[in-house]
Amino acid sequence: MVWFLTCVAALIGGYFIYGAFIEKIFGINEKRQTPAFTKQDGVDYVPMSNKKVYLVQLLNIAGVGPIFGPIMGALYGPAAMLWIVLGCIFAGAVHDYFSGMLSVRNGGASVPTITGRYLGNGAKHFMNIFAIVLLLLVGVVFVSAPAGMITNLVNEQTNIGLSMTTMVVIIFAYYIIATIVPVDKIIGRFYPLFGALLIFMSVGLITAIAFSSEHTLLGDYEVSQMLTNMNPKDMPLWPALFITIACGAISGFHATQSPLMARCMENEKNGRFVFYGAMIGEGVIALIWCAVALSFFGSVEGLSDAVANGGPGNVVYSSSVGLLGVFGGIIAFLGVVILPITSGDTAFRSSRLILAEYFNMEQKSLRNRLLMAVPLFVIGGILTQVDFGVIWRYFGFANQTTAVMMLWTASAYLLRHNKLHWITTIPAMFMTTVCITFILNNAQLGFGLPMMVSTIAGIVTTLAITGYVIKISKGKGDTELADEDGDVNANAETA
Repeated sequence: MVWFLTCVAALIGGYFIYGAFIEKIFGINEKRQTPAFTKQDGVDYVPMSNKKVYLVQLLNIAGVGPIFGPIMGALYGPAAMLWIVLGCIFAGAVHDYFSGMLSVRNGGASVPTITGRYLGNGAKHFMNIFAIVLLLLVGVVFVSAPAGMITNLVNEQTNIGLSMTTMVVIIFAYYIIATIVPVDKIIGRFYPLFGALLIFMSVGLITAIAFSSEHTLLGDYEVSQMLTNMNPKDMPLWPALFITIACGAISGFHATQSPLMARCMENEKNGRFVFYGAMIGEGVIALIWCAVALSFFGSVEGLSDAVANGGPGNVVYSSSVGLLGVFGGIIAFLGVVILPITSGDTAFRSSRLILAEYFNMEQKSLRNRLLMAVPLFVIGGILTQVDFGVIWRYFGFANQTTAVMMLWTASAYLLRHNKLHWITTIPAMFMTTVCITFILNNAQLGFGLPMMVSTIAGIVTTLAITGYVIKISKGKGDTELADEDGDVNANAETA
């Protein structure tokens, strides 16, 4: 219990202390008009209140990642919670803040355009391809996961005999509608309510287990085990844990989502609450599910058996019903199902906007929105036929690689304007080493090289990338910059 509360307190303290430090280094301008006003179009650029933007941002970034990831990460023991705290404060929330605020400063631009501006056209083209691939994987994952969870729930509680295919079609139909209608009609209207449900559900679960007579919140783990690898199958913690727990600590998917709310935020002073704060909120959710997974099943061995018998979805259902009863458990379970649905539709929406920027096609007309969206859904539908486990593994790597690119973009921005770049460079270096080591060592996705060789190659490559980014960025002028902070004129169109 003390370990959990300490972790939560650290996250909250991180928001007020380190978050304020990050905001100061970035240098907000409360008098500068945001894209919500300078580009207001009634479709994607729509001013929305601070609280509403925060709750939508939280739902956009919180798919099944901060639930499934921490559940799988919990197989390594309570040490997983330490990564959630440190990763969230010093990497994930920083990543989200810069992905959102750099979009605000660049007229609401998507992540490929921002990357290209500060790292060059080569990086822009790479990110255009990589971001679309990632978002399609996210969209497919966030169709398959909720469809499977709803199908299992309905068939277990009734005799309807609902098929997985039917649920996939229903969810896809909703995604198409949510992707093309104005942002304030569905997303802005209903998602704040879903965000409140998410918070209520998470607090309810952790409260139930804290006062449970059958389960003790992390009570069976000794202090000495809090920093050790307890994986029952002796899986190495490095670097897999940092890929497994993504959305609860740092996630590149968030860089594709932050521009959606950058187009709706009314003032730059709201950035810390919306972007840094939403990531802290997701970190708390990740801590809750990590703690529930470790506590409800009694041990990592018990958790491992539950995962083996139905994946993380089984862990969610069993713990929800076991802690809150059938009715409360189903409500909590449905709250979890909402998460991927509310991230899946915004994944496709982000894809549409990235393609629209690439082809320089305005999105105010319904025809143009359909031209961008329909091919994405056709490809997504095809990908739903691929094994979910394969899609999830590639999603994890693609997700963290996108985060690496966004962090290096932020470093290039800070270097260019002689600001303290180490706040993004250090997490960029760490995550670059993680991604390179993982893909070189992993036999299923990568090259299957020995761990020592992979790690050394990861470190050497990271040092080379660091030198390159510093070289091309430090002291470099930019004729498009409007002032000493390097901000693009808010009314200028981005490339």
